[in-house]
Amino acid sequence: MRFDMSLIRILVATVAFSLCLPAVAGPDTAAVERCLSDNTNGKERKDLARWIFLSIAAHPEIKSLSKATREDNEQSSKVVAGLFTRLVSDNCSNEIRAMIKSDGPQSLSTAFEFLGRLAMQELTANPEVAASVSAFQRYVDRSKLSATLDPR
Repeated sequence: MRFDMSLIRILVATVAFSLCLPAVAGPDTAAVERCLSDNTNGKERKDLARWIFLSIAAHPEIKSLSKATREDNEQSSKVVAGLFTRLVSDNCSNEIRAMIKSDGPQSLSTAFEFLGRLAMQELTANPEVAASVSAFQRYVDRSKLSATLDPR
């Protein structure tokens, strides 16, 4: 079987769509994830992705790649704080209470990691982002990968 670069595309998409490994969610955590998904729209997910980007761009080794200002960071933090407050206090409060009761307080982190993954999916669905994410494959040593991944 000849090695196919589509495997790399699948791997890249998997990495790009995930901020972390998915945690095993109990039924109440799954209910919160559905609620978070149902109560956010594309713009809000992009706002969340912007906040994630700006947060990562604060790292000293990444900072030079961003022209974001302190004001950009403050504005993004305010937008995400409003979104978080609305989701926890209004839209999904009953589901969140049930989840914390059954799955523990750490489940709140799991539920919002899910929302972070949705935010990343919102961005990576853009053709320009998808092309940028997969651009590295031009430089992959295909013969080395074939030797490893070809099941012969």
